[in-house]
Amino acid sequence: MTDIILHDIDPLLLDRIKRIAATRSWPLQEALMHLLEHGLFACEAEMAARFSETDASALQAAINALEGIPSDPGFSLIGRMDRPGDVQAQTLESSGLTDVDRDLMAYAQKS
Repeated sequence: MTDIILHDIDPLLLDRIKRIAATRSWPLQEALMHLLEHGLFACEAEMAARFSETDASALQAAINALEGIPSDPGFSLIGRMDRPGDVQAQTLESSGLTDVDRDLMAYAQKS
């Protein structure tokens, strides 16, 4: 394994690395390898989660097409819910919503 040498490292960062090494009972080199590996995984996952311009525009076009589907009492309502401004007060009372649901709806209407 290649040695890891860090020059001019911030003392606070070094202290954090040493605390992790001590907590896990790892030598400092092993702690650095784990932190480097996990940090790379996190950065790679963040990069992979982004859409390219082509993918983003295709997704937006699909969303726009789905939003254009007219409502009916059948299958087109699956997965849809009324926007807070569209909800009537009597509907909230008779819908079996909990107090938490009502509070959330009231908060959403204020925003």
